[in-house]
Amino acid sequence: MIVGRPVPPASATWAYPDDIPGSRCGPEDGPWPRQYRVLSENEVWRELKELAKPHSVVFNNDRGFRADSINFQPSPKTKTQDRHVVTEINVRGQKWNLTGVFDGHLGDVTVEHVSYHLPIIVEEFLHGALEQNPERELTPEYIGDLFSQSILAFDDAIAHDVLDLFGGSVEELEKYSDSEIKEIINDQHLGGANWRKARLCMYGTTALVALVDPEHVNLWVANLGDCQAVLISPDDEGIKDWQIEVLTTTHNGDNDDELDRIRAEHPGEDECILNRRVLGALAPTRCLGDIPFKQPPAFTRRVLYNLFPGFHNTSPWEEFLNRNRTPPYITAKPDVVHRKLRRAHIVHRPTFLVLTSDGFSDLCSGEGQTRVLESWARGMMELWSLGEVGEGGKGGSGRKEDVRGSGNMALRLLRRTIGDDRFAVSKVLTLDMDEAWIDDTAVVVVTV
Repeated sequence: MIVGRPVPPASATWAYPDDIPGSRCGPEDGPWPRQYRVLSENEVWRELKELAKPHSVVFNNDRGFRADSINFQPSPKTKTQDRHVVTEINVRGQKWNLTGVFDGHLGDVTVEHVSYHLPIIVEEFLHGALEQNPERELTPEYIGDLFSQSILAFDDAIAHDVLDLFGGSVEELEKYSDSEIKEIINDQHLGGANWRKARLCMYGTTALVALVDPEHVNLWVANLGDCQAVLISPDDEGIKDWQIEVLTTTHNGDNDDELDRIRAEHPGEDECILNRRVLGALAPTRCLGDIPFKQPPAFTRRVLYNLFPGFHNTSPWEEFLNRNRTPPYITAKPDVVHRKLRRAHIVHRPTFLVLTSDGFSDLCSGEGQTRVLESWARGMMELWSLGEVGEGGKGGSGRKEDVRGSGNMALRLLRRTIGDDRFAVSKVLTLDMDEAWIDDTAVVVVTV
């Protein structure tokens, strides 16, 4: 027992802040200790499945490539703002695999829109570009550039779909009175098309999207924000050691290079970065949406302030809008990396691509992400060799699963991250607390 802790009644089960992984739960969230319910091992897996809603997709090819996903938040009163996508897109009659993780902030309006529509836009953009240049060689650089352009175009449309209602620019807003702007954007009685467009501008989301070509030879990963992509490949023996490569760079206030980039883009503006946040307010330095950081203050004051039901208190917005002098301060230009894929999967030695929101790295902070991933990958290889997961995507060999036998790779990674001990996991799943005690955590695991 830690010195200084109060001694709770022996008849109850109690948890303290340092019993909960991650950084969301601290002494200030007292009173401590708090009760939790001890679960049996079978109950742990049932709760995990209920809370994380694991999903599996087998891609349409004869080699059994699959993607497993979860979206986890144990707090029953907290709606997760993470989203994920696992799909196939059709480019010139061929199916490419597209997977992604998105971490929304301020609300879930924009992240919901992005997770649904961005794959459609990427598909349309790639298909259209390749139709116009059918003879062009599809080099990794060319596809990566198209991938980046599609994301930029998607983000650009969020603000301009609204500005086009007022002549196409912020300057044109001067021609409209507040009452006229309100009438145009608050069209809920007419179906709300303009209202929905304006709402998208109020919120933002990070985006981590992976694209694999039809032959599973090339992988592209586009990143905006602080989600993470990790490629886990077996060594030559494929038994014990793993090559773990982090493919993404963090785009937030923890990255000095990102902060220096923004300062260089806004010379003489000492408060473009304040307390390691953009304009003193926003942690991510690259994301989709967040239009108040990309447009002049008049966009927010004239459009968003007039959006029903309105702002009860504009003071927090004014604090950073007063620093907004030469937008944009954040960008939607992603980092895009390309990797040639190993063919280990063909001989039943899979390579894993793991996409996670920042909640995952937060949960790993105590033990270390590399150690967690290595341990999980070793366990997955054992299951793979036994036929418990892999080809067919239904748990593998067709033998009946017990409640603990989930073949879902993402769910097993979540369990490994939280802990092997059922008491530790029970604290995370059943803590008696009114607000979220861990960050939203989305995970997609793809065999590539």
